[in-house]
Amino acid sequence: MDAIFDTIDFVENPLYEKIIADLLSQQYSVVENFFSTKEVELLRQSLIKKHEDDAFKKAAIGNRFEETIIKSIRGDVILWMDETKANASEQLFFNKLNNLVNYLNRTCFLGILQKEFHYALYPIGTYYKRHIDTFQNDDRRKLSFVCYLNEADWQPENGGELALYLNDNGQESEKIIYPFPGRVVIFESQIIEHEVRPVNKERMSITGWLKTR
Repeated sequence: MDAIFDTIDFVENPLYEKIIADLLSQQYSVVENFFSTKEVELLRQSLIKKHEDDAFKKAAIGNRFEETIIKSIRGDVILWMDETKANASEQLFFNKLNNLVNYLNRTCFLGILQKEFHYALYPIGTYYKRHIDTFQNDDRRKLSFVCYLNEADWQPENGGELALYLNDNGQESEKIIYPFPGRVVIFESQIIEHEVRPVNKERMSITGWLKTR
């Protein structure tokens, strides 16, 4: 009986369906306006306030058990987000993420059980060289998720593009994605190599991963 009611209560979400279709066809999805302009500004101000409070730390290479800071590979500073201690704007963020995760698990049986997210700020002149988002001792990351929190008038010449390296029948190609505010990028963590190109103006985002068991 519960299964019948689950089917009746289910409402298809066109935005989430687009994400699923993109992931199935090309292993990444670029979504405009996943968060509203107001939500982006609230999250941006939260990032700025916490950075001003000196809460950020230099980003590292590797997972939390094997962290090594290597300036020649990445230059951002980060602050891990704790959903249990989220402020009002962060709770909006996690509410939408949880809705997406529930939808993906229900429709695609992805088995996403965990998530981890952090604020990321790239100072001028920094970058993150080509890499993949999984580790030799931990392959739980299923989907990578980036939400850009840059200023409303962000221009391509500000740099900080995300470059995805795609494989199409053995031929490599690049997909360049500009970090316009409110834009969200979701891609297969275990498949797509990527990099952040050098930044000419402070670049702000929330970055994280949806993880399986």
